[in-house]
Amino acid sequence: MKRKLAAGIAVVVVAGAATAGMLVFTQTQSQAGDAAASELPPSTAKVSRQTLNDAREADGELGYGTTTTVSNRLPGTLTFVPDGDARIARGQPLYKVDDKPVTLMYGSMPAYRDLADGAEGPDVRQLEENLRDLGYTGFTVDDEFTSATATAVTNWQEDQGLDETGVVELGRVVFADGEVRVDTVEAKQGEPAQPGQKVLTHTGVAKAITVELEPADQRLAKKDTEVRIELPDGKEITGRVDEVSTIIQPAEGQGQEASTKVEVIVAFDDQQAAESYALASVDVTFTADKRENVLTVPVAALLALAEGGFGVEVVEGTATRYVPVKTGLFADGRVEITGDGLAEGTVVGVPK
Repeated sequence: MKRKLAAGIAVVVVAGAATAGMLVFTQTQSQAGDAAASELPPSTAKVSRQTLNDAREADGELGYGTTTTVSNRLPGTLTFVPDGDARIARGQPLYKVDDKPVTLMYGSMPAYRDLADGAEGPDVRQLEENLRDLGYTGFTVDDEFTSATATAVTNWQEDQGLDETGVVELGRVVFADGEVRVDTVEAKQGEPAQPGQKVLTHTGVAKAITVELEPADQRLAKKDTEVRIELPDGKEITGRVDEVSTIIQPAEGQGQEASTKVEVIVAFDDQQAAESYALASVDVTFTADKRENVLTVPVAALLALAEGGFGVEVVEGTATRYVPVKTGLFADGRVEITGDGLAEGTVVGVPK
C-alpha cells in the first residue's frame, strides 16, 4: 500500500540504489524538519552511540614475501648455484659462470648497462655506495664513474678473481634491496649458461605475510597501516602493510577472463613472534578507518534527498519529521551521522 504523506512531500523508492531501503524525497517547504508524515514508517530503529570499524578479515600466507627472479646475462657454464633457503649478503656470489661470481649488491635500481669510466647516473652512485660499504676507497660517491671509480672496481675485481678491467659488465652484479634468501633454484650446476636463463628466485630474509584482496578492498591496504595477525596457535600480534601491488592473473581457460587481485605484503612488528613458523596460514584483519563514540543508524534508515545529501525520518509519537544529516563512516551495516536534534536513543524510520 502506498504511504500517504503531508502536502508538498513525495517519497519514492530509488530503483537500483546501492543501499537497500534508501529513499528519495522532495519538498516545497523551506525546512525539512517542519514536514510531518500522516502514517508511521513500517519499521523503526534507535540512534546508537558506538565505535565503527571499517575492517575486514582475510586469509594470509606466512612466508617471506615477494619473490624475485634472477635471470642470467652471461654466456658460459654454470659452475655454482646455491642451495634453496641459503642466505646471501652484499658482496657474496649468487651463482657462478665459468667459475667467476655473479655478485649480490644492494640497491633498488636493476643493472641495465656496462658501467665504465665516463658513465653517469643513479646506477653509478648505487655501485659506488656498494664499493664504499665493501671497504673500497679513493673515489667520491656521486653520479659520475671516474678513473678513481675504475681503480676501485679493479681492486674489487682482483679480490673476486675477475678480469681486472675496471669495467663492471652487465650481468656481473645483481642488485636487491638487502640480504636475500634463495627461494627456488631454477638451473643446475654444469648446465650451459645462456642470457635470459632463469637461475633462481629469492625473497627477503624477514618473515612476511602475503594476502590477496579484491580490488574493491584496496582501501583497506595503505602502506604503513597497522593490521592484526592471528597466528595458527591463536596468538594475536601486530604488523604493518609493507607493499601493495596490483596483479593481473591471466585467464585459465578459453572463454574465461583475466582477473585482477591486489597483493599485499604485511611485515611483522616483531620478527621473533613468527620465528617458530616456516610456512603457515594466518588470519589478517585490516582496518581502513575507525570512528569512536559516534552516533549511528542502520544504513537502511538513510533517505536520499532529491536536492542532494541524505536525511532520516525521525519518529515522535504518532508523527514523523525529516532531518537532513551528514554521513561519515559506513561499516557493518551502519553509518555515522550528525544532524540537528539527533541524539542517542532517537527513533528513526527504516523503510522496507
